[in-house]
Amino acid sequence: MNEHSPVLRAALGFLALEPRAPELRLLHRCFDTWRGIADIVAGMAHQEYDLELRRYDGRGWRAILFESGSEHSLTSHAGAAWARSPWEAIQRAAIDVLRKRESPEAAPRDWTTTDESPT
Repeated sequence: MNEHSPVLRAALGFLALEPRAPELRLLHRCFDTWRGIADIVAGMAHQEYDLELRRYDGRGWRAILFESGSEHSLTSHAGAAWARSPWEAIQRAAIDVLRKRESPEAAPRDWTTTDESPT
């Protein structure tokens, strides 16, 4: 992990909380935007991850963060999430990656057993 990882992890951790307190609402106003997406993508690029973001016909967004490289595949180090908004999908996918990096012993995710698409 590089020196940006703790700051990114802290920001993502606070973004995962319900924005009830004024400070959390302020954080969400900053990050729940396209600019906020760019900031998280830049932070993940420093961690050597690339983003794939897709919108599914008004049903929601899927974000996948892949280890950087010419071939993107769903390895145990990839992070993924579905959400109604693109920023929430990216925030959740980034949290998924950072959690996996903290505990590399975790079993690889079996992407064939769950359907995480929005209902």
